[in-house]
Amino acid sequence: MTDPSVNVLGTKLQPCSLDPLTGFFRNGCCDTSAADMGRHTVCAVMTDEFLAMSKYLGNDLTTPRPEYGFAGLKAGDKWCLCATRFLQAWQEGAAPQVSLASTHQRTLEIVPMEILRAHAIDAG
Repeated sequence: MTDPSVNVLGTKLQPCSLDPLTGFFRNGCCDTSAADMGRHTVCAVMTDEFLAMSKYLGNDLTTPRPEYGFAGLKAGDKWCLCATRFLQAWQEGAAPQVSLASTHQRTLEIVPMEILRAHAIDAG
């Protein structure tokens, strides 16, 4: 069972991306539940800098993995990131932009709202 679909603004969680299809549940939203150990709750806009950092840290998001139906990400794609990876990217100066309307409220347990707002592509 998923946690309530509420964003960091306190309103209904909006879809992050249907192409590429994202989310822990692959429903296009950054929904979460107890099963989502990585808390894939931040709707982020990929950048070359972030993708390179992620690959360097062992999570290659750019290489296609057809066996998982994953075409690989490129700059400009939206993707549900783990909240801890977003915070790490912020600490390293490589945080991507985020959609507040599409970022799940459980993110706030890990990432302060001020940091999310500083990287927001939407008002909030």
